[in-house]
Amino acid sequence: MRVHTGESPDELAVHVAATGVTLGGTLGLPTPAETLPSGVVLFAHGSGSSRFSPRNRFVADVLREAGLATLLLDLLTPAEEAVDLRTREHRFDLVLLARRLVDAIDWLSHQELTKDLPVGLFGASTGAGAALIAAARRPDRVEAVVSRGGRPDLAGDALASVRAPTLLIVGGNDEQVIALNRAAMTHMRGVVRLEIVPGATHLFEERGALDVVADLARRWLTEYLAPPIPSPRR
Repeated sequence: MRVHTGESPDELAVHVAATGVTLGGTLGLPTPAETLPSGVVLFAHGSGSSRFSPRNRFVADVLREAGLATLLLDLLTPAEEAVDLRTREHRFDLVLLARRLVDAIDWLSHQELTKDLPVGLFGASTGAGAALIAAARRPDRVEAVVSRGGRPDLAGDALASVRAPTLLIVGGNDEQVIALNRAAMTHMRGVVRLEIVPGATHLFEERGALDVVADLARRWLTEYLAPPIPSPRR
């Protein structure tokens, strides 16, 4: 793991080797520092965002307080991001984004801090579609998925191959995205639940809306990423 000074004492700035590129990321450790993580959650941000997304960082902080490690990752290189700002050609390239998420999942499997941890995915907007494709490609590593205001419909045929229990969170006033999530659910064969946050719009900017998202994600991910309780000996 290549590490340099992170954003805070319990965060490590990392470089993740992906196919042909190196991606910047922030690996967050549970708080307090002596807590051993029960899992690691890889974040897939939405269109035009980055690992510094304040909404994703807020959710990541809540998950870390619940005993989970987190990896917030830039899915585009700085050069690609500069092109995308002009042309928007990369933000909807689900094949590219999903491939890089798979690379990041594999990277986690080779790091001393995370190699033995179950993996969860948290995707926002288009990142949710990429997360579901990645979950379908790594069914033995990904144990749970959460989508925030996501576009699971963009995962297409991969939806039927997703084994990981999936929570879809959508704002109550985000009617078009609610419809897209419900349509996507009909193609999913595993455990899937839709949670609608009343009064919230697509970015959950309303007061208290993101708190609800973070709490729903925390409950879902801690349930499915927690280590199994061993059976009592007889």
